[in-house]
Amino acid sequence: MTNLHTLVSRLPGRRVAVVGDVMLDHFLIGHVDRISPEAPVPVVRFDREEFRLGGAANVAHNIAAMAGRATLVGLIGEDDAASHLRVALKAAGVDDAGLVADRRPTTRKVRVVTSRNQQVVRLDYEEDNEASGHALTALCEQVALAAREADVVVLSDYRKGVVSPAVIQTAVDAARARGVPLLVDPKLPHAERYRGTTLVTPNHHEAELMTAITIRTPDDARGAARQIHDRTGANVLITWGEHGMWLLDASDGTFREQALAASAREVADVTGAGDTVLALLALSLAAGAPLSDAARLANLAAGLVVARFGPAVVGVSELAAALDDMAS
Repeated sequence: MTNLHTLVSRLPGRRVAVVGDVMLDHFLIGHVDRISPEAPVPVVRFDREEFRLGGAANVAHNIAAMAGRATLVGLIGEDDAASHLRVALKAAGVDDAGLVADRRPTTRKVRVVTSRNQQVVRLDYEEDNEASGHALTALCEQVALAAREADVVVLSDYRKGVVSPAVIQTAVDAARARGVPLLVDPKLPHAERYRGTTLVTPNHHEAELMTAITIRTPDDARGAARQIHDRTGANVLITWGEHGMWLLDASDGTFREQALAASAREVADVTGAGDTVLALLALSLAAGAPLSDAARLANLAAGLVVARFGPAVVGVSELAAALDDMAS
């Protein structure tokens, strides 16, 4: 078992190709002091707006925040949201050369939020049809290009059209040629689609859809993980909210299974926690850590980000400080 402090020190500089559905999270923040006379809804008096990286872009942001080197591959539109997205990626230190422009809106989630972080409404701008034609060809080319220099490849699937069978196969072939791990955060219930990957990281709702097993106990989680492994050939990490995680590690052909207790002390917002888990798993495996240690570190990082509102990231010093707190 690797000392987690030592593992954290080895994360900076690791190269990760992040492939998936990029999003822009747009927050309109204001105060509520009355109900509209026109309808039984609150009137939000605008105060400010914020833009944050979401989806695969948030995975890349988490990698960059840990001093990793993230190259992002995904689809964007030719619109203002794409411009805001590129500005945010540049500020975060993420390489956006792999983004492919398509005739669709950049996926943008607009949330109207009160000053107390209460969400009033969400408006989504998106098209979720799978990429085709020139866009699909360009995506596959960018996946192969990004994987050439990567220590690990990740697929962040939010069912917005990027992680198609052709893109998955391109990533599988590229990772295999490089001899590097391929991780996937899945959304589809068809587990077989992800065959050839190294690690699949569904949350418990996604695992239930994949297996038709209702997960209420550790035995349920064990059964779901084994079924997903049988159908994908991959290792499996099921994230389970306040119940923590369930890990099935079959890296050497034998099952090593364990439950990891949740590390969060308080939960403000689980948005983006799965992105943080995927990022820390990727960096840890790129650094040569055993899967069990990668999962322990990802679990700790997730506990930090869920204490904040909206998609959030954790840095090297903060993670090291959290490890110190655990040891004291």
